[in-house]
Amino acid sequence: MAEARNSIAAPMGMAGSNRRADMLTHIILVLGVLLFALPIWIVLMGSTHDAGTIGRGDVPLLPGAEAAANYSAVWSQGNKQRAGVPVSTMMFNSAIMALLITFGKIAISIISAYAVAFFSFPGRMLFFWAIFITLMLPVEVRIFPTFQVVSDLGLVNTYAGLIVPLIASATATLLFRQFFLTIPDELVEAAKMDGAGPIRFFKDVVLPLSATNIAALFVILFVYGWNQYLWPLLVTTSTDVETIMIGIVKMLGSQGDTEWHLVMATTVLALLPPVAIVILMQRWFVKGLVETEK
Repeated sequence: MAEARNSIAAPMGMAGSNRRADMLTHIILVLGVLLFALPIWIVLMGSTHDAGTIGRGDVPLLPGAEAAANYSAVWSQGNKQRAGVPVSTMMFNSAIMALLITFGKIAISIISAYAVAFFSFPGRMLFFWAIFITLMLPVEVRIFPTFQVVSDLGLVNTYAGLIVPLIASATATLLFRQFFLTIPDELVEAAKMDGAGPIRFFKDVVLPLSATNIAALFVILFVYGWNQYLWPLLVTTSTDVETIMIGIVKMLGSQGDTEWHLVMATTVLALLPPVAIVILMQRWFVKGLVETEK
């Protein structure tokens, strides 16, 4: 009887320990969500109040009555006191920059990785390691030489000047190459026996197998392009190609004259495109990151 009671008590004790561990895990997760979400909630609520409420130092946690006026003002007019550019224009510039950087990085990287993984030519690994070494160079190290080249080519204050210097990606090339190395040699040989040349093999085999990787990289690279600040700050002096990140910073004046309700409304609008991309492509994004067997 004693042994039976002990055999029953042991699973009950383990179940209680598991429940406590699960409860602790959930508490930590909830605290993490609150720490992350509370500042965003304050900005969202602050964008619905008038300038007086924010100016008094109040921290609004409930919606106000000025949401429509604030968002309409920044969307069509911007902050005339500081930026003078409608948020719609700045978001359009950021979208063009982010999309072209994303598509350009993916196109160049997948073609480069395909060449390195499937073709044999003199200096193949030398070229690969030359690409890989660029990962060790931070942007700040090469930004001034890059700006000098862009300036000499007359690309300052142009979309080309914003996009072309950022359009190559050593990280994406490395990731595509590592994936291509997992494609079985039997599949390559079967394609050759069917008469598939390099272009057909790339189009009919490699691209479909790379779909989830492309989707994951699309999300990462779009957010990277959208959030660019340092390079657009250097290469744009005209409001015609000003991005949303530059516009938000220009809206910040001294402590007394910053229209915080408009800044918060602009910040919320700037969050929407990357958040929408992540939500819409969440399934593909997760699949592309965790899927290892193709």
